[in-house]
Amino acid sequence: MSQKILLDKINIPGIKTYEVYRQNGGYASVEKALKTLTPDEVTEEVKKSGLRGRGGAGFPAGMKWSFIDKKSGKPRHLVCNADESEPGTFKDRFLMEFIPHLLIEGMITSSYALGANLSYIYIRGEYMWVFKILERAIAEAKAAGWLGKNILGTGYDLELHVHCGAGAYICGEETALIESLEGKRGNPRIKPPFPAVSGLWANPTVVNNVETIATVPWIVNNSGDDYAKIGIGRSTGTKLISASGHIKNPGVYEIELGLSVDEFMNSDEYLGGMSSSRPLKAFVPGGSSVPILPAELIFKTANGEDRLMTYESLSDGGFATGSMLGSGGFIVYNDTACVVRNTWNFARFYHHESCGQCTPCREGTGWLEKILWRIENGQGREEDIELLWSIQSKIEGNTICPLGDAASWPVAAAIRHFRDEFEYHVRFPEKIKNRDHFVAEPFSQVKHLVGGKVIV
Repeated sequence: MSQKILLDKINIPGIKTYEVYRQNGGYASVEKALKTLTPDEVTEEVKKSGLRGRGGAGFPAGMKWSFIDKKSGKPRHLVCNADESEPGTFKDRFLMEFIPHLLIEGMITSSYALGANLSYIYIRGEYMWVFKILERAIAEAKAAGWLGKNILGTGYDLELHVHCGAGAYICGEETALIESLEGKRGNPRIKPPFPAVSGLWANPTVVNNVETIATVPWIVNNSGDDYAKIGIGRSTGTKLISASGHIKNPGVYEIELGLSVDEFMNSDEYLGGMSSSRPLKAFVPGGSSVPILPAELIFKTANGEDRLMTYESLSDGGFATGSMLGSGGFIVYNDTACVVRNTWNFARFYHHESCGQCTPCREGTGWLEKILWRIENGQGREEDIELLWSIQSKIEGNTICPLGDAASWPVAAAIRHFRDEFEYHVRFPEKIKNRDHFVAEPFSQVKHLVGGKVIV
């Protein structure tokens, strides 16, 4: 069994209430930080831990904290990004729903480290029941003296609020989140200036993901060095994984980084293997925005090394033969899944969620959706595959925020690894008009029609 940092107490009856959480060691990191450590010492522990942002980018959290402007004299803010909207990702919701005080504790300790006296949790609009859980937890924490004026008699003040968004994926981008929090349309800002210098109300601001902030109490209670001993290389600590798709045991798992993909996929402790006798076809390791990988690149890298659940191993080979750990949205497909349909579904999402500010994204995501729909519905043309490739290449890297990249990468990877499947759709439209065309006749059995080897 791997070490649990975030989920070790999740099954304790009543753990979402303040009384039970406190009885099981809750808020100890707040006591330790406020009474025995300076803000800079807390930041230093997080830096030593090697904790990387768990929202998808993987940027070192302690380094991000160290960028905050402490010289301007302006108020500082910590904003928790709980706008979990990446298709395939649901681990932050799990934390907030079942152990909300862990996030509240992390917010207090982290706000102290940053010198923030007013902090926010920005939660997605579809998580209304979780919003209410957090509101109740904050009220309990404040009643117990962990929030408000002069916390624990130390002279440190903190007010914490939950703000409910309107259900926009774009508000997962930190500057769009800040715009929304200020009451404006959630459009990403041009950077620089970065939020650490000019963020919420033009004040120095740090935006971190739920999982990232919830990890801080363990680091403060133990040490950054102890956290860095878990994991492997620069991928330190544990990671929450949202697992779904054609597997026996879908759900949220906490793994030590460095676990092999093979063990995570096939051991009874984790996903338990495929849900049926159908063979593995592909997987997406980090949510809908990261490249899909075919079966032959899942357990081994292109160099023949074991593929590990780490930032480095999953990206080994670049996008030619690798992917990304991203937000940890682990989606598994057997051979009845249609890659074209899956890619169209993702493209449809990104077109819908584009804020429309950047022309390449506003126009390009729409064309990706239209062309993929055309191919999937038996109306594809020979030139459509190259057209898709051209469009995605003109979106990537040409937008203010990464949503354009998130829309283009899945399309590029699908064509790169499953081009013959796209060709099959174009050349045999009558065979794919049935929505479940690969259920009765998996592509592995008909790929010889486009020059591939039959796999039974």
